[in-house]
Amino acid sequence: MKRSSLLAVLLFFLSATSTLAFQEGGCGAGDCRDCHALTVPEAQGLLKDVGGTVREVKLSEVPGMWAVHVEKDGKTIPLYIDFSKQYLIGGKVIKLATREDLAGLSYINLNRVDVARIPVTDALVIGNPKAQQKIIVFDDPECPACKNFHPEMEKVAAAHKDIAFLVKMYPLQMHPDAYGKARAIVCAKSVAMLADSLQGKAVPPPACETDQVDKNIALAKELGINSTPTLIFPDGRVFPGGRDAATIVRFLNEKSEKPAK
Repeated sequence: MKRSSLLAVLLFFLSATSTLAFQEGGCGAGDCRDCHALTVPEAQGLLKDVGGTVREVKLSEVPGMWAVHVEKDGKTIPLYIDFSKQYLIGGKVIKLATREDLAGLSYINLNRVDVARIPVTDALVIGNPKAQQKIIVFDDPECPACKNFHPEMEKVAAAHKDIAFLVKMYPLQMHPDAYGKARAIVCAKSVAMLADSLQGKAVPPPACETDQVDKNIALAKELGINSTPTLIFPDGRVFPGGRDAATIVRFLNEKSEKPAK
């Protein structure tokens, strides 16, 4: 073999060996934690001008970022810091494949409520009263969004005997006749009467004296609920706005990671 040919072969193998050596480890081959790290104290320092207390730092679902959970004003807020530690992202983070707001879902997961605090003796039941999984719904008898959402609850209840909805009357001030209708529905404890109200039909005056609607309004304020419909899942996650039947079942069955304390 000529000397020039031998030299070419040696260079080829040296190049290949060098390439494989770099591929065995490092950022391209292992966990991103191998090359990038962000501690809670460091994140606290980076966010000193933002305020609040950093409770947790973990790798985000979004590549190249950390999810940083900051407690501020009684709520836990999800923020994102990139691996260069030069950029802070807040607000919506949309996953294009599903059109879901990852930051919004994270906020819901981080700010759960204690379901045991919510009395349901006044609630209207849609579905099997003995269902193992019950979703509490704060509902307004004149709310157009509630009107659109009710068929989705009925679809879920019809298809899943282990899921039921406990509907509590929560009339909003923007609907001036909703308060009286809510009291009438609570007195009658009638799903049919609620359905009539949502369809714009007349509802008879309250057939009893009750302060339950006032208690619901006060409780909603304590829980930070200010719109209808609002769904509260058995694990305490609070979802403002209605969802379609398939999404409700998916959210109910998913194993969401509980926030760090």
